[in-house]
Amino acid sequence: MTSDFVLQVPDELETALQLKTVQYLVAQRPWLDLYGVNVRPVAPYGSASRMVSVDPALIHRCLPDELLFEVFSRMAPYDLGRAASVCRKWRYTLRNPIFWRNACLKAWQLSGMVENYKILQSKYESSWRKMWLLRPRIRTDGLYVSRNTYIRAGVREWTVTNPVHLVCYYRYMRFFPSGRFLYKTSGQTVKDVVKCMNFRASKTDVFIGRHTLTDDKVEAAFMYPGLRPTMWRACLRLRGTTLGANNRMDILSLSTSKVNSDGVIEPEEDILGRVEWQEDDISRVSHSRGLAPFTFVSFEEVETSVLNLPVEKMDYYVPG
Repeated sequence: MTSDFVLQVPDELETALQLKTVQYLVAQRPWLDLYGVNVRPVAPYGSASRMVSVDPALIHRCLPDELLFEVFSRMAPYDLGRAASVCRKWRYTLRNPIFWRNACLKAWQLSGMVENYKILQSKYESSWRKMWLLRPRIRTDGLYVSRNTYIRAGVREWTVTNPVHLVCYYRYMRFFPSGRFLYKTSGQTVKDVVKCMNFRASKTDVFIGRHTLTDDKVEAAFMYPGLRPTMWRACLRLRGTTLGANNRMDILSLSTSKVNSDGVIEPEEDILGRVEWQEDDISRVSHSRGLAPFTFVSFEEVETSVLNLPVEKMDYYVPG
């Protein structure tokens, strides 16, 4: 069935609509002047081509390749990924394996250089970039945050009301390539806690521990101080929402146990290596609550993260 109604558009309006469409499609983009009008293919890194090509882009004529290499060598790996999306030349330049080799050796420095080279050749076809994307690693450019909520009964007034409260608290972990990490449990949001997640913070608020990484499993432990110290120990599993993200950590187990007074060790020592004979098996408690997965929040996103929302606006958070 066809409709008898036909929309009549005046000629003047139709011409104006066409001009507006053309204006939208051919928008003014001043930043394109930096890259030149014509985009010419750039030979990838390691190419056998010896042809001398003149790049018409202004930014490439003003910035020599040597200086560009120095700039890239001082950038963080995730910033290198963003820079590879700028233009074709930068993408091919960042294929240089030296950038990714330095990032890999720093991320897995606890494994040692010899072991990293063996893993590189046996699992990742001698590609440092592929190793960076596929091998599980702990991120050190931000915080891992676990948001937990529970319901607590309030004070009962007479027999009319029976209030309940939704309590929200966070577990924070910041890892370092040297094998140490910082841990804090707080009711404050990410943007307030990130300021004190450093080694200069008070030891009563932030605890220092040791961690190890085996494949995608993370073993972490630290000690609560006191007359009879308590050992906190967790087994975590790394995963990512996208390839190479490593932005989630699931808590496989979490336990606390008292430590013998004659076996007290300093936080800087190897807690994981000596925890077996120091723990009191009778006092060991395995926790089944407050095991929400950790979500990674980079330092650049602490102010805008959704984890800063109060419990009135976000009663429950699903990490994904």
